[in-house]
Parts: sequence; structure tokens; C-alpha cells
Amino acid sequence: MSDDTYYNAFEISPVPAPGPDAVPPEPFRGIYGMPAFVNIPTTDLAASVEFWTRGLGFFELFSIPGTLVHLRRWAFQDVLLVAAESVPEQPPAMSFSFSGVLSQVDSLVEACRALRPDAVEGPRDTPWNTRDVEVITPENARIVFTTAKPFDPGTQEARNLEAIGITPPGETPGDNERHA
Repeated sequence: MSDDTYYNAFEISPVPAPGPDAVPPEPFRGIYGMPAFVNIPTTDLAASVEFWTRGLGFFELFSIPGTLVHLRRWAFQDVLLVAAESVPEQPPAMSFSFSGVLSQVDSLVEACRALRPDAVEGPRDTPWNTRDVEVITPENARIVFTTAKPFDPGTQEARNLEAIGITPPGETPGDNERHA
């Protein structure tokens, strides 16, 4: 692997740089070609919308009554709740993750537990320097709310990232132009 395999491209993401004062961006209401999104089947659109909006912090971008509700949080965090006759009885092993900031973790956990007391696991810290909360939604979808922790070069997490060639933002300033 060459030294320029990875490069700082944080400017294309709505996710702010991690830190104790990180401020989440405003909800994004623009219409764009979605580079990725998730479809979640639900037997109760209203109950699903309530959980996703009150618990997970999404908002209703638009809906097709009785058929589909397009939810969004930040830019590129799109979820389509789609009316279905049934949903899986058990959550799948696969999950859908979306980013937030550390200051949102506690309120998200509280909001989700208020709506579904047994739906939340965590928060837990990961070897790749995030704090994650796993939530099982009313549709039995496995959702992970993930937040980057501030980078501390003296931690095992920093050594884990460095071992795979990922350096902290700012270590190679100005290199993005040759990659864009």
C-alpha cells in the first residue's frame, strides 16, 4: 500500500470533526440524487415515523400516504420507510449505521428508551475510535448510531488506525487536490 492510499477528504461530509465542542449540522432539506439509502419495511408507518423522528432524530422529508415515508437527518442520511404486509420477527445480523456527535449520544439513548425501553444497547466504545449505540426499531431493523471520539494519539484506538494507514486529519495538509 502506498503512502497516499488514504487522504483527508472530510470536507465532502456533513459530519463535523470529532471533539467535545462538535456541533451537529442542521437537518438537510435539500433534494439531491441519493448516493445511498436504506429501505425499511414496516407494517405501521405512523408508529415507525414516530420512533424514527422522536427517538432517532430524523424528520419527514416527504411521504406518499399509506405507501412510503422518506426520512432524513443530515445530508446523505436517508431512510425510506415502506409499507409492508409483514416484517422479520427477529432483527437481522446486518445493521445500518448513521453518524452523529458525542453530545447527542445521551439524549438519543434516553429518547429511544422512552419509546421502547428494551430497544437500546450501549453506548459502547469501539477499537476504531467511535462510541456506538445499537437500537432495534419497531420494524426489527438493527440501527447503529455512531459518533467519532476525539483523536488522541496516545490511545490504542489511534494505534489501531495508524496500523491500517489512517492518520488523523491535518497530518498531510493540502493533499486532497491531487486525489479529487
